[in-house]
Amino acid sequence: MSVEKTSSRTADRGPGTPHRASIAHDDADFRRLGLAREQVATWEDGARTDGRRGTYEWWYFDAHLDNGAKLVVILMTKDLSAPKKPLSPQIRLNLDLPDGRSYAIVKDFPAASFSASTKGADVVIDGNTFAGDLSHYEIHAEVDGIKVDVTLDAQVRPWRPQTGYLVFGAERDLEFSWLPSVPQGSVRGSYEVEGTRTEITGIGYHDHNWGNVGMMSIIHDWYWARGQAGPYSVIASYITAHEKYGYEPIPIFMLAKDGQIVADDASLVNFEATDIRTDPKTGKPVATVTTYIYDDGTDRYIVTFTKHRDLLANTFLEQMSGWRKTAARLIRFDGAYLRFVGELRIERQSPDGHVLETHTDEAIWELMYFGHAR
Repeated sequence: MSVEKTSSRTADRGPGTPHRASIAHDDADFRRLGLAREQVATWEDGARTDGRRGTYEWWYFDAHLDNGAKLVVILMTKDLSAPKKPLSPQIRLNLDLPDGRSYAIVKDFPAASFSASTKGADVVIDGNTFAGDLSHYEIHAEVDGIKVDVTLDAQVRPWRPQTGYLVFGAERDLEFSWLPSVPQGSVRGSYEVEGTRTEITGIGYHDHNWGNVGMMSIIHDWYWARGQAGPYSVIASYITAHEKYGYEPIPIFMLAKDGQIVADDASLVNFEATDIRTDPKTGKPVATVTTYIYDDGTDRYIVTFTKHRDLLANTFLEQMSGWRKTAARLIRFDGAYLRFVGELRIERQSPDGHVLETHTDEAIWELMYFGHAR
């Protein structure tokens, strides 16, 4: 059965309203964090945590390749479902090949194999590397027989939503942070599978995340997407806070044209999720269509993602073992992660609704669902 859900921009809160969840954006927040409003510094892509219990951090890369393959490489300080663990490095690699073969690898490494600079992205896990300076990155990963060597060169400048810090609770001290270091870039390199090396080119993306509290205790779910169509590239997300923070919505949006950012004020975005169906494996409600509508009174952009098929649909439980799996079952934890492929449509309209531009292309996006289905 198809169900329709429409969610819109966050309502303004009146004076004296208790804080629940938002993106830190005041001048005092920028000063406290040592950040500039209009410029991202190289050190921001360096290590922001030290691996201690309660923290987590990862450096993420994905690419849509010209031969039709899809590639994801993530270097992590620990499994995001277990932030209370000490430093426990992990690499995740997903490769979907044009011939239909698909690989989803999760591999753990000893703590001693991990190092990361605080001056910029320079991460090492047992010889696997992720290094760069906001304009050029080199990524090498070799896990379970698959070898990836790629470069990523930025085509859109680094960007963050305000400070990039999502803050929760009355003290605003519970944090989940996000830095899209390369919103879009050109990719070159190779992957090697079963002894066969393939030279590749394509379009890629890199972001960096970290936090000081388990995400499942502050976030209920999120849609996250990025892609490009015609001269446009987009990053769009709709985050729903945990029940104890009133399911507060936190939209994030960035649209660039010909490499220049033309829209990034998420307060001007309405989000719609429609044709919602229950995923048979995870039991989560999944929208076939997610739409971000940006309207500043002069330009109106409608960014629509239409799901064609699943690339991944995994529960967190199936990736756990031993006492952690038993404990998760006892507390009825049923988190899930889903990744989709489908059509991205970017449409620009005049204030009176006249269509000025329409561009379409293939894109990949995700649904992270920590809480129980609402």
